[in-house]
Amino acid sequence: MKNKKKLKSSRLFLYAVLIFLMVLMLIPFIWMLSASLKLDKDVFIFPIEWIPGKPRWKNYIDIWTKIPLAAFIRNTSKLTVIVTVLQLLTSSFAAYAFAKLNFRHRNTLFLAYVATIAVPWQVYMVPQFMMMRSFGLNDTHTAIICLQAFSAFGVFMMRQFYRNIPDELCEAARIDGMSEYKIYAGIMLPLSKPALSSLLIFTFVSTWNDFLGPMIYLKSEEKKTLQIGLRMFISQYSSEYGLIMAASVISLIPVLIIFILLQKYFVEGIASTGIKG
Repeated sequence: MKNKKKLKSSRLFLYAVLIFLMVLMLIPFIWMLSASLKLDKDVFIFPIEWIPGKPRWKNYIDIWTKIPLAAFIRNTSKLTVIVTVLQLLTSSFAAYAFAKLNFRHRNTLFLAYVATIAVPWQVYMVPQFMMMRSFGLNDTHTAIICLQAFSAFGVFMMRQFYRNIPDELCEAARIDGMSEYKIYAGIMLPLSKPALSSLLIFTFVSTWNDFLGPMIYLKSEEKKTLQIGLRMFISQYSSEYGLIMAASVISLIPVLIIFILLQKYFVEGIASTGIKG
């Protein structure tokens, strides 16, 4: 009886801590949403008016005319979709080879590739830029797509998941005459929805929120992404905080939609990719 009461008390304490942390993390987002519906003079008043008395929905209309927000969103969506699709394809394909095919120096190649995760991007940022410029890809979306189409983290994550799939499935398929491409497309991909969903969320969020890459490679205004556009707006209209917060809320909507749609698979994928080392 005492053990049950102790267990119940510990669970209640754990839930209380989790709820407190959740509220603590949500406060900045709630404040941002609240500020996006206020006049500039009301954004920083104290005590904070969490629910504006007269919500200023006009902020969400004005932001589209102050900067070419539609073009920025279109460019960001284009880059995010293409990079995400390519990373899912290249990471899963390479991971299948590292997990289920036997070839010389397989483990050495995998360790060498995964070791690149430990190298900060700032180390090879300048040589990378010079290489893209020599290819004539400066100020193009193609440069960003080429550089972000491959992910060592994605390969590592997918390989961990594929190692949990029994090798007997692949062996049986090979006996039936299926090629490695058919095994990958017909067996491995359908079984890897949780891992693919997790990788999709990671890639989508990182590409959508990428700031430094587009800032280095994109110079023309019509090619800039949403994050660069927001920075440009802040530099031009530094005091219009209501509009800045409205644009920030708009930039969060696609990320929230993707996470809400895939959260079930995301949790399953994170759990399953960590079972085997």
